Amino acid sequence: MSIQTAKRLETVEEYYFSKKLREVRELVASGKPVLNMAIGSPDLDPPKEVVQAIQEAVLVDGAHKYQSYQGLPELREAIADFYSTKYQVSLNPKDEILPLMGSKEGIMHISLAYLNEGDEVLVPNPGYPTYSAVTNLVGAKPIFYDLVENNGWEPDFHSLSKKDLSKVKIMWVNYPNMPTGASGNVELFKKMIDFAKKHSILLVKDNPYSFILNDSPTSILSIEGAKEVALELNSLSKTFNMAGWRVGMVSGSSDKIEAILKVKSNMDSGMFQGIQRGAIAALRISNGWYDKMNAIYKERRTLIWELVDLLGCSYDKTAKGMFVWAKLPEGTDAVKFIDTILYENDIFIAPGDIFGSNGKGYIRFSLCVTKENIKEAIGRLDKTELSLTTKDMINQNCN
Repeated sequence: MSIQTAKRLETVEEYYFSKKLREVRELVASGKPVLNMAIGSPDLDPPKEVVQAIQEAVLVDGAHKYQSYQGLPELREAIADFYSTKYQVSLNPKDEILPLMGSKEGIMHISLAYLNEGDEVLVPNPGYPTYSAVTNLVGAKPIFYDLVENNGWEPDFHSLSKKDLSKVKIMWVNYPNMPTGASGNVELFKKMIDFAKKHSILLVKDNPYSFILNDSPTSILSIEGAKEVALELNSLSKTFNMAGWRVGMVSGSSDKIEAILKVKSNMDSGMFQGIQRGAIAALRISNGWYDKMNAIYKERRTLIWELVDLLGCSYDKTAKGMFVWAKLPEGTDAVKFIDTILYENDIFIAPGDIFGSNGKGYIRFSLCVTKENIKEAIGRLDKTELSLTTKDMINQNCN
């Protein structure tokens, strides 16, 4: 007997990395020394203060009870202080901040709070696949807007304004951008706010990379009038190497936070107190932490650039964030290319195609790889050691 699944599952596929990592694990199990350079999962440890905070919290009376859906008041206060210090944004910890079990959770909560079946959502192309997947799951329709290299990977608001936007309810934006590394700037964010106000659209900025190799961390909420139309998602995953802890937050006006809380309070029973205590410690960490992390990522990025040069790719040295976004020689199929590198050189790289049609011809490298492993990859990809198949793919498309 077969029980039929919901029709909504017909609108989405299993996440690319979920499928591909199974294949990679099988290769590793068979003895292949695969170097994973595709996933943005921090390989470094969180600050010692964070680990100590959760260890101590485990022994506190009441630590293992259900927690508030809104998180500890101390956590919301720490987030408010963080936003004030780092972004010069004033947030009321009582009702303008909602802690999340990772910002990915927030994408679903916001969508459930605001989207009806048939509503439309502006989704960046290329962009984080979860934006369109969640849109489909809740019965709304993703409308992809182009981000292209010759426009600095920024939206073309002039072209967008000419479209029928009457059904658009939400617009997802992400700067520093994943996967391209485009930084964004205050002028761009002002354009976003003006666009959202003009067309009555909820603007949601996803902002998890603002402290990675970026000298100008900026919140959309720092723009005058932003709270009228904007929310911001943020996360401790990348900044503090806490991806597995699942700690994020959404910030904005009290009415919007209240709407999201209605969804969240029906989907979980609060975040473990120990994790919240660790998050508080992270948010209060000194500036030396950011300098230390960025020094490590800068070294790794320089080595990744060397590796990318071997592949004949072009890239932007001013890009921000945790990845290197590289353009393959013209005419190269990125999916076939990364599979060739995987099967013949035991290196896993992300093809740009998985982030949208405008990602075709690009590949993405993660900086969550040790210097030693990057040097090993360089050795494997040195043209004197590349397989004939890989050499042919590079040379054919460089000529």
